[in-house]
Amino acid sequence: MPFSLTPNKNQMPREFNQSQWTPALERDLQRLLEIAVSEDTETVGDLTSLALIPSGLSGVAEVRARENGVLAGSPAVPLILKAVDENLHWEPALKDGTVLTPDSLVGTLAGPVRTLLTAERLVLNLLGKLSGIASLTRRYVEAVQGTRARIYDTRKTTLGWRKLEKYAVRCGGGQNHRAGLYDAILIKDNHLAFGRVGGGHFSPAEAIKQARQFAVGIESGPIIEIEVDTLEQLEEVLPGQPDIVLLDNMTPEMLRLAVTLRDRLGPGVELEASGGINLSTVRAVAEAGVDRVSVGALTHSAIALDLGLDWNESPGEAHLV
Repeated sequence: MPFSLTPNKNQMPREFNQSQWTPALERDLQRLLEIAVSEDTETVGDLTSLALIPSGLSGVAEVRARENGVLAGSPAVPLILKAVDENLHWEPALKDGTVLTPDSLVGTLAGPVRTLLTAERLVLNLLGKLSGIASLTRRYVEAVQGTRARIYDTRKTTLGWRKLEKYAVRCGGGQNHRAGLYDAILIKDNHLAFGRVGGGHFSPAEAIKQARQFAVGIESGPIIEIEVDTLEQLEEVLPGQPDIVLLDNMTPEMLRLAVTLRDRLGPGVELEASGGINLSTVRAVAEAGVDRVSVGALTHSAIALDLGLDWNESPGEAHLV
C-alpha cells in the first residue's frame, strides 16, 4: 500500500525493521572472517600448534560461560569453523537469548586439534562480544519493565559489525532502530543547522513537510523521525505528524511535559528519549512516559562476556586419526 502523506492516527505505531539471523548477516560475517583468519594466520598458520600438536590428533572441547549473561552469536560458530577448517564441527547446547550462569555449557567443538586451537580465539571473541551486547541490553530492558518504554539501539556500532551487533541487541530483548541511512528519514540538528549556515531558514516543521513530499515517491514509505531539543520545537513539529520525535538530552521533568504536549497535539506520534542515558537514569526516563529510549551504549560500551574453552576430559575424547 502506498505511503500516505497524512498519517492515520488510528494506525499502530510504525516500526523499524528488526534484525534476525539472515543470509545478508552471514555475508557480512564471512567478509569479516576473511580479515579475522588472516590476522591470526597470515600465510604461515598457528606456529604454536604446528610446533606442539601432532598433525593427526583430533579432540573435543567445550565452550562455557564464566559469568552471568545472555547468549548471542551461536549461529556464527559454524561459519567461523568453516573459515578455518571444514573438518571442525559445532554442536550448540543453548539457543541465542538464553540466560547464562557461570559454567553454562554453550556448545561443543570437535575436530582436528591444531585447527580447533586456531579457531578458539575467533569463536570466543565473537561469542563474547555479541553476548556482552545481549547481556547489557537485557539489563536495560529489565530496568524499564512495567513502563511503556521500549529500549532501542543506535548506529553507534563497530564498523562492519552492525548487523551482528543489532542482532545481539534483539537477543537481549531490545529493539533495533534504523539499520542505516537508507532505512528511514531521521532529521537531526545538523540537517537543520546547515540550512541556517547557508543563509536560509529551514524550520523543523518545514523539514517534516519536505521529507513527507520526498517519501511519497518511495515504495512503502520510510519512517519519518525528527530530533528536537526544546519543548518549543516539539510543539512546532507535532502538527506535522512525524512518526517519531526524538527528544534529545531532555531531563525527566522535560520529558513529562513533552508527553503531555504530545498527548494534546499529536497523540499518534511516538516519543523517543535519547542522549546520555545510562543504567542509573534509564528508569526515570522511562517513567516520564516516553515510548522509546535509544541507548548508544548497548553497542559502543558493552563489555565482552567472559567465555572459555576447555578440553572435554572424558576418556578417549582425544585420539589420532
